[in-house]
Amino acid sequence: MPRTAAALISEAKEFIPGGVNSATRNFGAPYAFRDSQGAYLTDYDGRRFVDYHAAFGAILLGHSDERVTAAVTQSLNGLDLVGLGVSELEVEVARMVAKLIPSVEKSVTTMSGTEATMQAVRLARGVTGRKYLLKFQGCFHGWGDAVARNVASPADRIGTVDPLSTGILEDALGSTLVADFNDLDSVRALYERYPDQIAAIILEPVPHNVGALLPDQSFLEGLREITKAEGSILIFDEVITGFRHAPGGYQELCGITPDLTSYGKSMGNGFAVAGLGGRADLMDNFSSAGGGVMLAGTFNGGPVSMAAAIATMTVASDPEVGMHEYTGRLGARMRDGLRDITTELGIAAHVTGLGSVFICYFMDREPKSYNDLLENNDVAYATFHRRMTDRGFVMYPMTLKRNHISLAHTEADIDLTLEAARDVLQEMKSEGIFA
Repeated sequence: MPRTAAALISEAKEFIPGGVNSATRNFGAPYAFRDSQGAYLTDYDGRRFVDYHAAFGAILLGHSDERVTAAVTQSLNGLDLVGLGVSELEVEVARMVAKLIPSVEKSVTTMSGTEATMQAVRLARGVTGRKYLLKFQGCFHGWGDAVARNVASPADRIGTVDPLSTGILEDALGSTLVADFNDLDSVRALYERYPDQIAAIILEPVPHNVGALLPDQSFLEGLREITKAEGSILIFDEVITGFRHAPGGYQELCGITPDLTSYGKSMGNGFAVAGLGGRADLMDNFSSAGGGVMLAGTFNGGPVSMAAAIATMTVASDPEVGMHEYTGRLGARMRDGLRDITTELGIAAHVTGLGSVFICYFMDREPKSYNDLLENNDVAYATFHRRMTDRGFVMYPMTLKRNHISLAHTEADIDLTLEAARDVLQEMKSEGIFA
């Protein structure tokens, strides 16, 4: 007798805490999937879904893209993991990253974005000899202790130390300072309070972990000026924005060149690969080049990951494919459609996003900082995503989570999604959820 999704998750709970290997995968039905192709997922109950979750954005070209699959398959016929020296695939990845990302002269590979940002923070502190790291309320940089604070904070925790987890030493949390996104004065105030003590500023240039706070150009330019004047390192965390919004990430679009860039997520179209790159004089402080900042990782640069990354970056940067133009056009179609629907229904909403990312906040103005997002109707946001998923359009049913369009989506997918969204929003309005 075929397994059901509910049965599989029940069995998983016997051996895996909560039945999942990452807490953010525990979101209720659909509980388990058995197939993923293109823009679609199929669960163990045989239901087919249009996927806008995209593994939190890791799927850039579409599930099981044949070009990536072919490259990975070919890599299995040659060198496997050796643990010594370097492979031709690793060199090609580094060459491509340096060509695509403006800030990168040299780079290292990791297995996850969290590892990449952890390496960036350690490198910045190691090079400058300074204690403090500055991040922004609402930005998420992985689960490493140094950055695991003040992301989607409740109102009463803003301005305090708001850790993402228990088990983190107070010293680790206290060595990271928090400013307000799009607010240079809050940054300057911390530099005045901690003169010559801030090693680096780290930020998502577009804070996608709380949807899509769009940066003011003057804000990014100001951060570049401040870090240069203060002798700090500017780190762009492009784990989400990298490759998704342009071959060179958001820095290609905004024209601001940071000192270090972490990237990953969609770099391998679902395969585990990420990296850190930047100025050569900084990167050469890693122990691999004789410096004092330790660099290690058994699976860094593994051939399967490298093959997936090369194939994905090749497609994403191919002008004949035109991936960013195509997904951006679909993204605009979705955003425009949601705006029309919410306006027609008289629902207070701000539809935003960038390129292939779309978000429908339920608030009546554009948010510029995390504090503005406290006005969002969180119940409506989560309910909208939950009901869209129940109708066959996977959107993470948690407030402030973003949605992604891949190269595999079509205009027909967008139009069907908008039809369902109209029905769901009309239903929610009739129930008084927006009152």
